[in-house]
Amino acid sequence: MRILLINQQFTPEPTLKGLDFTKALVARGHEVRVLTGFPNYPGGDLYPGYRVKLLQREDIDGVKVYRVPLYPSHDRSAIRRIATYLSFAFSSAIAAPFVGKGVDVAYAYHAPGTIGLPALTLRFLRRVPFVYGLHDLWPDTLTSTGMVNSRLLLRMIGGWMKLIYRFAGRLNVISPGFKRRLVGRGVPAEQIDVVYNWARQETPSTSSEDRPWRQVLDNRFNIIFAGNLGKAQALDSVLEAAALVAEQNDEIQFVFVGTGIEEDNLKQQAKAMELPNAVFWPRVSIEEAEEFLAAADVLLVHLQDDPLFAITIPSKTQSYMAAGRPVLMAVAGDAADLIEQSQGGVRCRPEDPAGIAEAALHLHSLPPAELEAMGKRARAFYDDNLSFAEGVRRVEESLRKVVEG
Repeated sequence: MRILLINQQFTPEPTLKGLDFTKALVARGHEVRVLTGFPNYPGGDLYPGYRVKLLQREDIDGVKVYRVPLYPSHDRSAIRRIATYLSFAFSSAIAAPFVGKGVDVAYAYHAPGTIGLPALTLRFLRRVPFVYGLHDLWPDTLTSTGMVNSRLLLRMIGGWMKLIYRFAGRLNVISPGFKRRLVGRGVPAEQIDVVYNWARQETPSTSSEDRPWRQVLDNRFNIIFAGNLGKAQALDSVLEAAALVAEQNDEIQFVFVGTGIEEDNLKQQAKAMELPNAVFWPRVSIEEAEEFLAAADVLLVHLQDDPLFAITIPSKTQSYMAAGRPVLMAVAGDAADLIEQSQGGVRCRPEDPAGIAEAALHLHSLPPAELEAMGKRARAFYDDNLSFAEGVRRVEESLRKVVEG
């Protein structure tokens, strides 16, 4: 098949559907082109060596990449974020009929929902069918994160998404809950394929002894949260759990690795609470982050207690399971179901400090051999159901169904 990938972020930006994904499709015998923007994520600043121009063509390891203009921004301003989304949507919609000439199918990766505009343009002007991959569910995500509060705008966005669903050849969703939600909105179930996200790094790393954070972890039972420190993660509840744990056990510590808009607030809260068992470490490279995961006794996932997150599987779930470490899943719904099915950890309610503390104390009480077995079960489940190879196979199957259908 001749495939056009439409994705606002692409290598060298961190993105799940990046160069490795396209190269895997090429290895399966397909021709792949990429329509994307100029790299600026996650900082909102253009990467060195790039400047915004009308069109830039690159050849990266045999994959043709076409970059079109956008307004680079990724900060707390909703207006600037919308400007980024819309600028790429319109420039890619103009370019899509030219870049996509002669392709058999397009794969539009929903991050964000405005990515549907170039896919629809290609569909109408070139009669090229497309598969629409949903990483987020709009307008639900916009409501939950507080990015959009206008009811009129939310209704307009909902109508826009229905238009995309109507003309998409197939939809790829990241969880069974997403599928149920879309079916409830009138999308035919047979049009939807569940394609779980995979981990960016699938080979568990061994921790280098010379890393400075080794001294922070040594001689403690480390429950590590790695990733964005934002509002959706609601980590103030984890700090409250840490306070409860500290009253009963002085070996357990909670380690927060990363940065985000709530980082300063969380640090201030931990200081005010005089927590002896809460450690913050700045964002590290992907490679070093994998070493952090490998050094953990337990890996923590936590999100707000929100109905949307009950049908969401945070991407760190796959990274944690691929790392082969036990998972403390403080997220309701589909993500917790995966941990239960795999027997690779324990689950508890989100935003429940007492429940999180109880789970932490329980995991600490287990023999090391049982914790190791938990981690191995998590990894085995990942290999069978959530791996990169399995994800690529499912996407390819969706694309083929559209082309043959």
